[in-house]
Amino acid sequence: MGTSSLQNIFDTHNHSQFSFDGKRTTVEQSASSAKGKGLAGICFTDHCDFFVPPMKAAYEHLVPETFDVEAQQEEIRRTGDKIGNQGFRILKGVEIGLQKKCRDSIRDFLSGNSFDQVIASVHYLDDTDPFYGGYYEGKDWKTAYGHYLETIYEEMTWLGDFDIMGHFDYVARYAPYPQASILYKDFSDILDALLKYLAENGKALEINTKTYQDYHGRTPVLDINILKRFREYGGEAVTLGSDSHDPGRVGDKFSLYSETVRSAGFGYLAHFEGRSLCMDRIG
Repeated sequence: MGTSSLQNIFDTHNHSQFSFDGKRTTVEQSASSAKGKGLAGICFTDHCDFFVPPMKAAYEHLVPETFDVEAQQEEIRRTGDKIGNQGFRILKGVEIGLQKKCRDSIRDFLSGNSFDQVIASVHYLDDTDPFYGGYYEGKDWKTAYGHYLETIYEEMTWLGDFDIMGHFDYVARYAPYPQASILYKDFSDILDALLKYLAENGKALEINTKTYQDYHGRTPVLDINILKRFREYGGEAVTLGSDSHDPGRVGDKFSLYSETVRSAGFGYLAHFEGRSLCMDRIG
């Protein structure tokens, strides 16, 4: 497998000091890292979740994980004026946490703010946070993964107002099972529904490279069959997101996964500006 140039690629999933868990970086630090690595641009997608499970609040004393949109966007403008030259772009976004009990708050937030890009993700479900492990209690791997995928499908089809489906395999990161990956053959029915919806509605499928690292001796892998199935449904938009919370992870493994996208039959990666799809040729 060859190595792709990063010069046309945007990192579409990053957190800054405006996320509750982004205190290890600033907009300027991560943007400078992206530019230094030769990326075409970066989008800051800080967290917005309107419900925090009690199991997490007990550890971190968190209230709903919203952020100061005006302050984030002003810092993005300031940083853009300082380092956003020679074609390098710094974009404003949000990672909205999908939660059935918070639908009204989600709608109000998105209608009241303007972004280049909206990622729709599931972080919390069944009043639990998979990061702390409670979600998996009493479930086998297929039940745990399947329920997570079904929850994404239910909530994203309700919302509609988003651009990218975030980290569909987030649930595999912290799982206790030997089965470390979400494979198409194991969840073909629900993955078909997800991929068909994205393709038919012009939404993007995210490859979140944070998932594909070692988690206590388990390393999830990306199943290329999921990408191929998305393409069979007519899907065109695939994004790369590092899910960075520090400058060092910006653009992590992008050369590798841009080649994976190419090998699945795609000639382009995607990003969004002003909520409009932009297609970037894989170099």
